[in-house]
Amino acid sequence: MERLFQLSNEKIARIDISRVRRFISQVDWSQQMVGIRGARGIGKTTLLLQYLRLNYGVGEKSLYISADNLYFSENRLYDLASIFSKKGGRLLVIDEVHRYPNWAIEMKNMYDDLPDLKVIYTGSSLLELHKAKADLSRRALTYDMPGLSFREFLEFELNTSFDPLPLSDMINDHVGIAAEIISQIKPLEFFDNYLRYGYYPFYLEGLSSFDQKLLETVHLVLEVDIPQFMNMQIGHIQMLKRLLQVISTFAPFQPNLTSLSERTGISLNTLKSYLYYLHQAAQISLLQKPYKGVNSLNKPAKIYLNNTNLMHVLGNEMTNKGSARETFFQNQIKSAESVFSSKHADFQTATGITFEVAGANKNHRQIKGLSNAYLVKDQIEIGSGNSIPLWLFGFLY
Repeated sequence: MERLFQLSNEKIARIDISRVRRFISQVDWSQQMVGIRGARGIGKTTLLLQYLRLNYGVGEKSLYISADNLYFSENRLYDLASIFSKKGGRLLVIDEVHRYPNWAIEMKNMYDDLPDLKVIYTGSSLLELHKAKADLSRRALTYDMPGLSFREFLEFELNTSFDPLPLSDMINDHVGIAAEIISQIKPLEFFDNYLRYGYYPFYLEGLSSFDQKLLETVHLVLEVDIPQFMNMQIGHIQMLKRLLQVISTFAPFQPNLTSLSERTGISLNTLKSYLYYLHQAAQISLLQKPYKGVNSLNKPAKIYLNNTNLMHVLGNEMTNKGSARETFFQNQIKSAESVFSSKHADFQTATGITFEVAGANKNHRQIKGLSNAYLVKDQIEIGSGNSIPLWLFGFLY
């Protein structure tokens, strides 16, 4: 256990706190148990270490551990928590909790038996699927952490600060809001860079290694995370990789599941499961028809890669601008509201707002006559009427 404290203090002492995401202020850290879910590579570990350094520092009142530490090959997580609490520990931070067998049961017991100990854990975005085993939903306050928004990317790049925009404010006053922002910065100067590498915070570690690190992240999802949750046989991992490769070649596209099944050699029912898990792991996004939730495993209206960084890395730089626009839009807006396919345009929200995403010269013919409909245009700094700049949707969170 002494070695765990040493490792914890070293990590906390080394963590950079010069760039801290505003997400840290959205979490109610006062709760007894807090969970942070999210895709690989979006900065969950960094966020927790920054929180520890800013609020606890080094010492023996807090302890950061990773659930895949060899210590747990011979020791129980619950026993560590119990000893730590008895010795005066106040906060136990468990990174990658899904790496520990039966994690949910022991976390439930920690909550019930150790009321003086606060526990914060991170895990894969796939965790929701198995959380109900120990009914942690009544105990842990859980947050879903996304990758960097375009707004956050600009803050990192320019050392500036902009507040996130509620979607309703953007709709009602997008001209005034955009005018205020462009009076301070030139967002289009940085937009292509964001599409290329700005979603994952580890771009700050060096652009020369970004592609390789992102590919390694994807491989870990395909080779470790999804197989773990699906109890997948090793031989099927290659089929999962083949599926993502096919999706990367054509995304975004309206899928013919039978054709996709034949192309990948994956049975239809298994294909639906694979698509769902890839969606949950934030590698792809399944756009459903209105009021058909992703949990239904119905045929999606359209399949996207989750974000434009994945498009660039998996698509071998052959990224279509129109596809990148749509991918960026669906990635950013879903943080504000549920989004679905539209019969008349590209997207519609749960509250009935219709969006058509296009280039700067697109006219309004496609949404003419539709109420509460907007044209989202790329490569314009400021809009007018019901034409809104695409980049502005990167300020929703």
